Amino acid sequence: MDACPCYAYKQEWGNGYSFLGVYMINHLHFSLEDTGMVLSCFGLGAVSGNFLGGWLTDKAGHFKVQLVSLILTVPMFFLLPQLDTVVKLAAGVFTLSLVSETFRPANSVSIAYYSKPDNIIRSFSLNRMAMNLGFSIGPALGGFLAAISYAFLFYGNAIAALLSATLFFIYFRNRKGNEKKKDEVVEEEGNQANLSPYKDVPFMLFSVLSCIFAICFLQLLSTLPLYYRNVYKMTEAEIGIILAFSGLVVFSLEMLVVHIAEKRFTARTVIVAGTVLCALSFLVLNLAKGIPVLYLSMFIICLAEILAMPFMATVTLQRSSLKKRGAYMGINALSFSVAHIFSPLVGTRVAAQFGFETLWWGTVAALTLASIGFFFVMKQMKLSA
Repeated sequence: MDACPCYAYKQEWGNGYSFLGVYMINHLHFSLEDTGMVLSCFGLGAVSGNFLGGWLTDKAGHFKVQLVSLILTVPMFFLLPQLDTVVKLAAGVFTLSLVSETFRPANSVSIAYYSKPDNIIRSFSLNRMAMNLGFSIGPALGGFLAAISYAFLFYGNAIAALLSATLFFIYFRNRKGNEKKKDEVVEEEGNQANLSPYKDVPFMLFSVLSCIFAICFLQLLSTLPLYYRNVYKMTEAEIGIILAFSGLVVFSLEMLVVHIAEKRFTARTVIVAGTVLCALSFLVLNLAKGIPVLYLSMFIICLAEILAMPFMATVTLQRSSLKKRGAYMGINALSFSVAHIFSPLVGTRVAAQFGFETLWWGTVAALTLASIGFFFVMKQMKLSA
């Protein structure tokens, strides 16, 4: 694909975050509620990081923001295993998230910068495919390392971040993008260059719905591993394998599914379908039991991710002007960062008080309402409705 930036790394510390809840309960002996609180600190840091990242991207440029973010995550990963109390670990996770999540808005802007207009959706998909290739390997390796020592898991992430920063600098430092012609930029600036995303009411409603979707979807990284551990008594290695399966599914199918979807359906149809599939993935967990059911549920949630997430990012990109692109993409990333706060916080508390079955029913209800909301809100949006 022409000029599509294939980032062969996963900035999100996926395997580390996936096992963080299990690490706190099994190794540090935190309660389920304390575990949820610490995981929510990741979301608080992510919210701050995305605000900062969007602002810095518009001021300093996407290359500098991404490079500095990658470099600063390295010492944080080395520090994390030394933090063994709820307060210390919460502060460490918040700081790591703040630093790492400044990467996201800059990364999204760079995809638009390096891609041709006709390839935007596939560019986001290719970028995510590279991430999911790492996620298909990371959890399996993470489960193996965690079985030996959780410290190895954090140190492995530090080394990976350092290698990513080095490769990123070498490959992108002098790379030119597909910039718009001057007359196109002038016309765009005259139309909406000064429109703040916070004043764009349809877009803000779209972002709220994206956040609800993300709160439910991110159970994949917070409460689902705890569900596997507590209900099915799966080991860290077994949890790593099922999470690796999710990455492999997305890596294998995303480009094909997205290519078909963007040719045959509108963005509204695809996002609504992805939200409905996400609801179905959690419904399955309550309708049947057994290890095959867990893999079926994971496969369905992967299809939901493939359909919904690239198109959410593309709608945001199409809604923005060049001058406000960092701010708009920051809001898009912010919706997922806020979800990182509420997903583990609400999920672990509902599971502790009422059980996982109640949590899954609630998740299905929230996603059903979100799908209805997407249908009507995107009808009001001029782009890709």
